[in-house]
Amino acid sequence: MSVLNALLLDKRTETLRIKFSAIDVSDDMKVFQYARQGLKPGLFYDFAEAINISNKSLADLINISSRTISNYKEQKKLLEPVYGEHLLKLIGLYKKGVELFGTVDEFSYWLNKPFWNGHERPMDWLTTPGGVDLVADELVKIAYGDAV
Repeated sequence: MSVLNALLLDKRTETLRIKFSAIDVSDDMKVFQYARQGLKPGLFYDFAEAINISNKSLADLINISSRTISNYKEQKKLLEPVYGEHLLKLIGLYKKGVELFGTVDEFSYWLNKPFWNGHERPMDWLTTPGGVDLVADELVKIAYGDAV
């Protein structure tokens, strides 16, 4: 790995840690409250950049079109609570994943590897808030040394 690539890896990880440290997604009630208040679309774009995913791919994960997100941004409209909740859960998941795996790219690599007993990848589960919760549960198992 080149020095430039290593710096980019560290930059994304630090961006995730710094930009999203003020967002407390430690429990469902806080996520619910933030989502209900409405989130600025800029949070969506910042998160996509921090985790090195295209805007379209992130929009697909939270089940909204990238054009709709763009319209929200242009119209200075807040995200609907259902999309905000899903986005916040993804942010919380990535924060946990980076804590466990060390970098955004290492966590993303794990998300895209099939589970040991099947063909599904953790990334495939992220299209619903419940799926995000299931992947978060898998991270807890890994942290405590359980087989995943």
